[in-house]
Amino acid sequence: MRFRPIAVCSLLIFALVPVPAQQPGNAGKPKLYNTAKQKLLDGKQIFSFTQSKFDIAGYCEAAKHYDFTWFEMQHSTLEFKDVEAMIAACPHAGATPMVRLPDAQEWHIQHATDIGALGVIVPTVDDVDRAREAAKWARYPPVARRSAGAGQAASIWGINGINYRQTINDNMLVVIMIETPTGAANAYDIAAVPGVDVVIIGNNDLSSFSGFDQKDDRYQILMTKIHDDTLRAGKIFGQANAMYAKGHPLSKDAFFFQNGPAFDGWTPPGRGGRGANPSAPPPGEGGR
Repeated sequence: MRFRPIAVCSLLIFALVPVPAQQPGNAGKPKLYNTAKQKLLDGKQIFSFTQSKFDIAGYCEAAKHYDFTWFEMQHSTLEFKDVEAMIAACPHAGATPMVRLPDAQEWHIQHATDIGALGVIVPTVDDVDRAREAAKWARYPPVARRSAGAGQAASIWGINGINYRQTINDNMLVVIMIETPTGAANAYDIAAVPGVDVVIIGNNDLSSFSGFDQKDDRYQILMTKIHDDTLRAGKIFGQANAMYAKGHPLSKDAFFFQNGPAFDGWTPPGRGGRGANPSAPPPGEGGR
């Protein structure tokens, strides 16, 4: 296996030289309550369902069947109170709650973590500064700058003798999306930021921003550069489009995807017709 899995122990955000990521095995390490991150550490591909509207019953049912939830707050009208209510309704249904935010602002990341998200996904990262902001606000000191505040996170995850404050840094998952040629040019420096765990390609926007169809050789060169730089930085690589999970030269090294198949074969209501593709992008996000 070519990638080096993310370390369970958090890295110093302001370290000048990234600490090498942990090697496979994790012998003696306790299992994480962030089950999606644990699966990544174990070298497994993980898939989500995208939750773009307030629907407690629908969310709780889908959460039984996927590795993580992709709460969509970049391209939807979901509000934090909506996501908070859905997480609270069935916090241990199965899927790890993660939120795609519109940016890397402190208040957005603090809101997401305080309501119980175990991961944040930050889009359109073009440079190191935005990647550092994403990492800085997602974890508590001494490794980062998340401040202590009220919220339901501790009551959800601090159970069965678990100290939330002392364990959440290890369980947090920070995912960066590279979606432009500028981001691709800076991919190594972005991926090397301590505290960034996963780097994924925003496939459809990379096509849009570059002007290259996804089958164009020039697009494939951009993809390959992001892939190579992410692995060179010792981080986990993924793609927003789950159609790249298999059958592509980069598939063997890709582990984190938006959407994709349920781990138990479950089909979401309304998507079970003949020819339905569970790995297709969410509605409205189809690419070139």
